[in-house]
Amino acid sequence: MNTPLGLQPVVAIVVAAGSGSRLGATVPKALVEVAGVPLVVRAVAQLGAGGVAEAVVVVPAGERAAFEVALAAAPIPVVITAGGAERQHSVARGLAALPSGGADETSGDVVLVHDAARAFVPAEVVARVIAAVREGADAVIPAIAVSDTIREVHDAGSAVVDRSRLRAIQTPQGFRRGVLTDAHAALADTGTIVTDDAAAAEYLGCVVSLVEGSRRSFKVTDPLDLLVAEALAAHDGQGPAR
Repeated sequence: MNTPLGLQPVVAIVVAAGSGSRLGATVPKALVEVAGVPLVVRAVAQLGAGGVAEAVVVVPAGERAAFEVALAAAPIPVVITAGGAERQHSVARGLAALPSGGADETSGDVVLVHDAARAFVPAEVVARVIAAVREGADAVIPAIAVSDTIREVHDAGSAVVDRSRLRAIQTPQGFRRGVLTDAHAALADTGTIVTDDAAAAEYLGCVVSLVEGSRRSFKVTDPLDLLVAEALAAHDGQGPAR
């Protein structure tokens, strides 16, 4: 583990390149509105409330203009760039679009990677991730306990898994900028595909630290999730979730 970071401005990569097909939407998922507010706008607002100073939003090719309109009133500065074929390619493009970080711009800055579909992430979860990276962790992920009974399927049947040792992983995931940059460079060099950026950091041999997440950080994926999101928005008074 390296020495703790100072208070450099925190930047976030917001992955918003999903199609929205599972929601039955006619617009990209991140532009789907909940109580009149697009998911991506809610996500950026929550990141800003948690301590993020600037965001790079990675969007579907050909949708830049629509995202520019949606994010025109975002509470923090936003840069928009096009995504890639896989999620990790989109994150790599977001990394390339990040603002310069100083004399050694790949080393110390805190970078978060967040899914626009997790639009109701509480500000305190964002702040916990940032604090853990600043305290010296190379890679930090929010996690919650698994409440469902889990079974592992085998050829001969299935068996219950001890869920007390299982955690469901959320975003934003936080990293030292140098760790995330080096991890994605290594993945590109070897053609390796991973499911999230914590796995990318582990590919470099980094230890991933966990902080407490929140059930409010659920990912809007299907119509039922959208109903839950609408209920939360109503509970929060129609505006971005508190």
